[in-house]
Amino acid sequence: MMKLFKILTVGTLMMGAVATTQAQDNNGATGGSSSPSFGIKGGVNFATINGGDFDSPDSRTSFHAGVFGEFPVAPDLFSVQVEALYSGQGFKTNIDGGLFGGNGKVEYQLDYINVPVLAKFYLVKGLSIEAGPQFSFKVNEEIDSDANNNGGDLDLNEAKDFEFGVSGGLTFETPLGIFATARYNQGITDIIENESAKNSVFQLGVGFKF
Repeated sequence: MMKLFKILTVGTLMMGAVATTQAQDNNGATGGSSSPSFGIKGGVNFATINGGDFDSPDSRTSFHAGVFGEFPVAPDLFSVQVEALYSGQGFKTNIDGGLFGGNGKVEYQLDYINVPVLAKFYLVKGLSIEAGPQFSFKVNEEIDSDANNNGGDLDLNEAKDFEFGVSGGLTFETPLGIFATARYNQGITDIIENESAKNSVFQLGVGFKF
């Protein structure tokens, strides 16, 4: 996982250098803002885990939603974006006793408040890449044998309260402030003590920047 972090970091710096060079060639006409901006965003999560002793987990489809602030460092080129998002994560798996008890197909619901702190580089007008660390705080943990109804829930307290990970993706923004984004989040720390399983989430979202 540290290799993934290094790849993201190096890739971000390389793309930043490309963005800077391109911006100089275009006399700075890329597409960021010269003042702080704020907004809302939300979308769908496709969440699962890497590693651990779980039997071929399937992805859990859920959602993310929250707010963000973007703070320019080099106008039109580079900014720092900080977000606070509710994020439904976890996975689906076949349970036969083991860590969670019970049996059959269940959904492990592991929800967080995610706080990514992202370096954001503008490549061309309206198109940016972002990458950086993510700090996650657990707000809900349960297994559900019937995810489409209120019954079948069993509260748990097996997962750690805090997770550290990395996040990276692409964003395309229109002149009206409406944007679409695709992002991948990878946990670095284990989600459960003595269990080498880490969160893995692919997100598609939309939002509006004020």
